[in-house]
Amino acid sequence: MKKLTVLLFVLLFALNINAQQDQSNENTSTYYLIRHAEKDRNDKTNRDPHLIEKGVKRAENWSNVLKNVKFDMVFSTNYNRTKETAKPTAVANNLEVSFYDPRDLKIEEFMTKTKGKTVLVVGHSNTTPMFTNALIGEEKYRPIADDNNSNIYIVTVSGSTKSSTVLVID
Repeated sequence: MKKLTVLLFVLLFALNINAQQDQSNENTSTYYLIRHAEKDRNDKTNRDPHLIEKGVKRAENWSNVLKNVKFDMVFSTNYNRTKETAKPTAVANNLEVSFYDPRDLKIEEFMTKTKGKTVLVVGHSNTTPMFTNALIGEEKYRPIADDNNSNIYIVTVSGSTKSSTVLVID
C-alpha cells in the first residue's frame, strides 16, 4: 500500500510539474477538483455539518499533497464541510476562499475568470465530477461514492485542448 501511495504522489508531482510548466502560457488553466473531507453524519437532519477529526486531518493532508502547487484561486461551495476542506490549502497559498453555486455553474464565465490560473475547487460527491465534466465539455466522470473522499480530478485547459485525469489519494 505504501508503494502505491508513493507512486501516486510521484505521479501527482509529475503532473504538477507539467501543469506548472504549461502555466508559462497565460492561456493555460489548471484545475484541481476534490470532494470535501469526511463530515459529521450523526445528525441526519443537519444539511450543513462540520468535518469530523478524520476529515480535518484529510483537509490538512490535501494541503500537504498539494504543497508544491502554487494556487491562484481557491473555490468552495458555501457549506461548512467544503469550506473547512478548502481552508488549509487556501491558507498555505495566502488566499481567500471564493464561493460558487454548483446549481448555477456559469462554466464559461468561470473559465474566463480563471483563464491562465491554477485553481482548487472543493465540492461534493455529485458536484465535483459534474464540475469536472463541465470543464472538459464531456460526460466522462460519474458521481463519487458517498464514502469516497479520496479523488482528485486534474484538468488542464490550453486553448481548445482539454485533458483530465483522476487520482485517488488516501
